[in-house]
Amino acid sequence: MSWRSALGRAEGLGSAKEGVGHWRAQRLTSVALIGLGSWFVVSVLALPGLDYPTVTAWVRGGSTALWLILFVIVSAWHSELGVRVVIEDYVHEAGTKTIALTLSGFAHVIVAVAGTLAVLRIAFGSSV
Repeated sequence: MSWRSALGRAEGLGSAKEGVGHWRAQRLTSVALIGLGSWFVVSVLALPGLDYPTVTAWVRGGSTALWLILFVIVSAWHSELGVRVVIEDYVHEAGTKTIALTLSGFAHVIVAVAGTLAVLRIAFGSSV
């Protein structure tokens, strides 16, 4: 039996002080993806065809490469935030959780870098 109150037992077990920042980042990336995703869908549907020459000409034209890179990076960031929450909620062993979070972070960085390099390679027509 403990003489401490419920509040006394809960003190010191408070938040890690990063929940609000994580929540804001998820909402920010969600809002950004609404705009970027809509732009992407409308732009692709407006193309006369989806053959390789048409798509590469589209990527090379104007600021399309910039918007595609933003779409890739924001998508990877949003995905990482979501996967992080799932791992933190459902993986209970500390060691396994650390490994899963680390591998997830690396995988999302690799996807973002690979997508960015692919867009740059098409945009500049070289092997970046």
